[in-house]
Amino acid sequence: MINIKKYAAIDIGSNAMRLLVVNIVEQEGKETQFNKSALVRVPIRLGQDAFTVGEISAENSDRMVDAMKAFNLLMKVHKVQAYKAFATSAMREAYNGKEVVALIKKKADIKIEIIDGKKEAAIIASTDLHHLLKTDKTYLFVDVGGGSTEFTLFSDGKIVISRSFKVGTVRLLNEMVCDVVWKEIEKWIKTNTADFEEVSLIGSGGNINKLFKMSGKMQDKPLSYLYINSQYAFLNSLTYDQRISELGLNPDRADVIIPAVRIYLNAMKWSGARNIYVPKIGLSDGIVKAMYFGKI
Repeated sequence: MINIKKYAAIDIGSNAMRLLVVNIVEQEGKETQFNKSALVRVPIRLGQDAFTVGEISAENSDRMVDAMKAFNLLMKVHKVQAYKAFATSAMREAYNGKEVVALIKKKADIKIEIIDGKKEAAIIASTDLHHLLKTDKTYLFVDVGGGSTEFTLFSDGKIVISRSFKVGTVRLLNEMVCDVVWKEIEKWIKTNTADFEEVSLIGSGGNINKLFKMSGKMQDKPLSYLYINSQYAFLNSLTYDQRISELGLNPDRADVIIPAVRIYLNAMKWSGARNIYVPKIGLSDGIVKAMYFGKI
């Protein structure tokens, strides 16, 4: 006898927002399964507003309301039993973030919580990584977003330390990350990985997922530092238009993928990691699992 629950997660990021619907399959004597039922991504770049002007524009507020109305209808069609909607870096920094949240609640009946970097990192880290984390290994989990990057160090299958930094793809595109921030990240990574003999990276985020898909590798195989470095050079050699027409990248992916790869490369260099594993997980996956296990 199996029992199926339907949960949903809404992730309102700085580069895009996503609705994830998951079938949670419970069966006595077996491990609970989390099967993706639907994933919808809407390319509303809130970070362009928040990081450059300091507020969410009226146009993007209206687009968000429309997107949330659509998400609400989709959840009804899928018969979702419970959901959580979290907004991250862009909404944290927009001075009218709370105002937009209230507008969405009124017009789309979606309740959104603006979370800080620490909670974001904790939710992402709650995703099920046991199939990947070998207890005798050390991993630096790097989740690159549009406005911030979350770093979590795992050793012996447990979290050692976690930190969120204001370096993200949209910020980098707008040249809003100074050398001091990079130095701070370098120091943090080197200090916290110094005691471990060998570190591997785990990459999370739409850009590294796209790069992994382009590699054609099997899901459990890592990408090497040399491969990432060569792809970084290759992507830089193409124009924005070429990355869309020749590589088939979405317009809102074709520009942010380069700064994203730069963050992963730096993290690998500073931690001494030679490989990066890319499981298909992110904040929305973490939200569903954290809801199910009563952590949020």
